[in-house]
Amino acid sequence: MPKNSKVTQREHSNQHVTESVADLLAHEDPVDLKASALNVSAEECRGKQLEDLGDQDDRPAWNNKLQYILAQIGYSVGLGNVWRFPYLCQKNGGGAYMIPYLILLILIGIPLFFLELAVGQRIRRGSIGVWNYICPRLGGIGYASCVVCFFVGLYYNVIIGWSIFYFFQSFQYPLPWNECPTVKNQTVIMVEPECDKSSATTYFWYREALDISDSISEGGGLNWKMTLCLLFAWSIVGMAMIKGIQSSGKVMYFSSLFPYVVLICFLVRGLLLRGSVDGILHMLTPKVEKMLDPQVWREAATQVFFALGLGFGGVIAFSSFNKQDNNCQFDAALVSFINFFTSVLATLVVFAVLGFKANVMNEKCVVHNAEKILGYLNSHMLSYDLIPPHVNFSHLTTADYAEMYQVIKTVKEDHFQDLHLDACLLEDELDKAVQGTGLAFIAFTEAMTHFPASPFWSVMFFFMLINLGLGSMIGTMSGIITPIVDTFKVRKEILTG
Repeated sequence: MPKNSKVTQREHSNQHVTESVADLLAHEDPVDLKASALNVSAEECRGKQLEDLGDQDDRPAWNNKLQYILAQIGYSVGLGNVWRFPYLCQKNGGGAYMIPYLILLILIGIPLFFLELAVGQRIRRGSIGVWNYICPRLGGIGYASCVVCFFVGLYYNVIIGWSIFYFFQSFQYPLPWNECPTVKNQTVIMVEPECDKSSATTYFWYREALDISDSISEGGGLNWKMTLCLLFAWSIVGMAMIKGIQSSGKVMYFSSLFPYVVLICFLVRGLLLRGSVDGILHMLTPKVEKMLDPQVWREAATQVFFALGLGFGGVIAFSSFNKQDNNCQFDAALVSFINFFTSVLATLVVFAVLGFKANVMNEKCVVHNAEKILGYLNSHMLSYDLIPPHVNFSHLTTADYAEMYQVIKTVKEDHFQDLHLDACLLEDELDKAVQGTGLAFIAFTEAMTHFPASPFWSVMFFFMLINLGLGSMIGTMSGIITPIVDTFKVRKEILTG
């Protein structure tokens, strides 16, 4: 072949052929046949959402991890831990109720709590923004959670108002609900008949505090005392929320930790009271057969949701101020088990105090019925032969009365109902299930009237209720304010007001 031919020139050329057609094809990126116009637009939309998330670098953040944990604890630990969990425990089998509660807490409560923490922390928005990010068609769930928080906040702050009223009423000795008020009927001073039929604490709650009308058809006028207390409660919440987490985070240091100080003080004081062990043993004694009732499991699940604040939006709002690399798995487990520990601690306190109250009420029952028996003996309706020889009416014990009661019931079986004697059993007093406002404002206040230095303990108790309610209210209001500020860019101070 001639040297100056084209082939010879290529062979001897200094420009080596480094890529063949096959090499070029091998280095080409594979063509994605699914990259249609719809997929491109979806990717652009997702990219825009991620870009929006990146623009939130100026979002407020917690000062430290402790402040955030205390905020979540303050929100989840509320009034339900103090008065609903003990009631459910008593109603649904004592210690046996804690088994389904703990199982459902691990299987349902912690996973859902972790899910809310994770989604708020990752997307860094309130409930409306989170659901819009997941799917725009689900944005209504975020709005619904804001409405629920609004209604919960309306009634929850009323309870704080009641606690404020009792708090200020506690600064006097004796406590105003210690005795029934007296009325003057012409020249005779007598006890208020309505109070005499019920109790001093019940009368004070319905007539002095609530000033309740006789029926729902009667308005009853304005209760100005409660109106001022409610205004004061909203003012406290407003001041705590006005600067967002910068102000509410600092409040949480006190409002989340102070209730534990009071609960521990009450537990120590309660254990020193006569009969407190009876109440705790009554609570811890398991009724295993109750675990087979589906209603017990349903109420346990309801309490898990209610205790952790799932679905309200407050958990998402608080976690949205976290860094995206925060270990929310640890947070979910920690807050959930602290919540459970608080419920158990509050239950021990409540039943220690109720055990003391049950012993006091049982002794009053014994004294009252012993006076009846003495009257029957003096009027010869009963014979002295029915009274055991060792019974001393001036120092009558509950055991002596129980023995005397059984003898009279056996001998006078035909006419026993006419005597109107009560058995005065301690178990009957302990079985009286009290929940909600009845526990806090009637049963517990009545028990505290028998405490030495009762005004001090009353002040501590209602100050604890105020702080428990305040922590939950801050979380509830955050469930409204945070998503609305994120979505509509409203000025936070104006919206809070």
